[in-house]
Amino acid sequence: MQHHMSQEITYQVANQTAQGYLAIPELGEGPGVLVLHAWWGLNDTIRAVCTRLAEAGFVAFAPDLYHGRVADTIAEAETLGQALDANHLQARAEIAEATRFLSERTDQPDRGLAVMGFSLGAYYALDLAAADPEHIRSVVIFYGSGDGDFSTSRAAYLGHFAENDPYEPPANVNELEESLRRAGRPVTFYRYPGTGHWFFEPDRTEAYNQAAATLAWERTLTFLSNFL
Repeated sequence: MQHHMSQEITYQVANQTAQGYLAIPELGEGPGVLVLHAWWGLNDTIRAVCTRLAEAGFVAFAPDLYHGRVADTIAEAETLGQALDANHLQARAEIAEATRFLSERTDQPDRGLAVMGFSLGAYYALDLAAADPEHIRSVVIFYGSGDGDFSTSRAAYLGHFAENDPYEPPANVNELEESLRRAGRPVTFYRYPGTGHWFFEPDRTEAYNQAAATLAWERTLTFLSNFL
């Protein structure tokens, strides 16, 4: 396992300052992975994802779309998530800027990036791949979906979904898989038996499933090394 460096950083979006968390492999360079947080915000779980990516040799960057606010309860998270979605053009602008910021910090900017999104972040990850096909080569989503036109995308897709998920019913997942296939994208979706929403996040103790989380992470690293 590699050592890594991580830091809280600020970057510019138009004339505003945005924050994020950057984790860099010991070698100082590697392919880039943009990490988009769930509706909880940029919490320690998302920082740990960035750290693990850096330990695996990737430059990982998670923009803080909530500007310093973090939710711990579902009620708080719903409020923050709804506020973000109501201001989704600003969120998309910050994600676009974070993409540019990360591209400049990878070893081969023309190679493209991966984007990884959790729940609410998955929606924005799907959106980014369609909006910025030049940069986004691969997409990893955890228990989140989105609709839209994927015909512009050039990315490969990996999805991890829970079997029992009121937030993402199987119909949504199947529909997303179909629309990506129709757009001609390489798609691999996994469904994890006996799991619920947030099964990957250790701080959600009622939902965390260590076996499923470990398997999803192994599959993610394999996928990233194949498509980056």
